[in-house]
Formats: sequence, structure tokens, C-alpha cells
Amino acid sequence: MMPPEYDVTGKVVLITGAGRGIGKGIAQVLAQAGADIALNALTPRYVTPLAAEIAAASGRRVIPVIADVTQPDSAQRAVDETLAAFGRIDVLVNALGDSIRKPLVALPDQPDPPAASDDELRFILDINLTEALLMTRAVGPHMLARRSGKVISIASWTGHAGGKDLVLYTAAKAALVGFTRAQALEWAPYGVQVNAISPGLFPDPVTSGEERTRQTRERSKTTVPLQRAGELREVGLLALYLASAASDYMTGQTIPLDGGLSL
Repeated sequence: MMPPEYDVTGKVVLITGAGRGIGKGIAQVLAQAGADIALNALTPRYVTPLAAEIAAASGRRVIPVIADVTQPDSAQRAVDETLAAFGRIDVLVNALGDSIRKPLVALPDQPDPPAASDDELRFILDINLTEALLMTRAVGPHMLARRSGKVISIASWTGHAGGKDLVLYTAAKAALVGFTRAQALEWAPYGVQVNAISPGLFPDPVTSGEERTRQTRERSKTTVPLQRAGELREVGLLALYLASAASDYMTGQTIPLDGGLSL
């Protein structure tokens, strides 16, 4: 029998960046564990069929919420639509994110790739950091009024170890780790826990394509201490712990789940 502290039956979870990758893996596990899910994405392309697929597999209510959560008004709308559909939000998962492999300044002996443009700089900061700030701000009044809630952000192993060709991504994810600590302190007196997960390599063929996924898995045999890439479900299982009452005494923490990459 599963310990009752891990039971999330009937909890309402809003997940950003949920159409593919890690957000998708988290949604699948939490719905299987009994949660009702609002899946956010910028377009309905992946998230609408995924919502139907997860609902059919789990028997839970799963809805798509289409919104650009890097924008203040749209982030608030995503929260409002979820509240209108379910009446409450118990867990927010900030899973939106992406990276580019470009230097901040062009390197003299390495002209390719060129330095990141202004638009690329803003884009990487927005989808990895700004969206988490905006979504947490939008859901905050609801959770604080109820004196109950969980915020889970998806950081990255690079936020701890760095990456010479991932400067912008690393900066955003490191800031997300700091945000998690500070927000946890502010909200601890009100019964709201704020934590984060730092994944390593979790390739998704839908996001990266079959060939790139195969290459990542092959490369991980020599670059990851545990000699393999992660499975999306494994992030979902850790998110289940953080979403459940089992983690009620944990806040402000960022948990690495990277096969040892950040050691």
C-alpha cells in the first residue's frame, strides 16, 4: 500500500511548458497518481492531444491552457482559466524552458557559432526565468489566501556546474535556484512550499527528434557518471514527492536529478 502522504488524488496542478519534454513527463506521472491537470503551452499543437491522451489513460480531468506565460497578462490568464475550471490550484510547476548554445561574446578563435543576439538573450531569460517569476506571482495570492500550496520550478544541472557554451541558459537557471530560496523564505509562514528540480539529460524525441535523442543517449554513456540519460518519468516521480504531503517539511531546496553530472 502506498503511504498516504504520497496521495495527490484530487489535487489540481498547473504545469507550464507541458506539451513536450519534462513538463509532459511530470503531467503523466501526477495524473496517474490522481491529480487533475491544467497543461499550459504557447500553442495547442502538442498540448491539446496530450491532454486528451493523459485524461484517457488516467481517468482524471486534464485540460489544455493556451497562453504565453512569459507575458504578465497571459500568465495571469493561465492562472485565472485554471481557477475557473477547477476552483483552486494546489501545485504550480514551472517547467517551461529551452537553451541555445551560443557565447555571450564572439570568441576570437571560434567564429561559429556567433554571439547570441539581443532577441536570443531576452528569449532565453524569459522562458527560463521570467515565466517562473510571473506564474509564481500570478498564483501567489490564491495560495497565500488558502495558506496552502506548492511551487515546483525546473532548474538545471548547469545552474550548479555551469556550461561554457550555455552562458545565457546557465545564468537563467542559476537565478531560478536563488529565486526558489528567497521565495521559500517569504512564503514559509503561510504554508506554501517552494522547491526546484535540477535535471540533467532528459531527451524527448518529440522535442529533439529521434536522431538527436539517440545521440544524446549514446553520449551520456561516457559523459554522465551513471552512464545513461534520464527518463522523463523519473522527473515526474520526483515532482510527485514535491507535490505531495510527503515534502511538507521541505522548502527552498533545489534537488539535482542528473545522474551525477553536477558532481
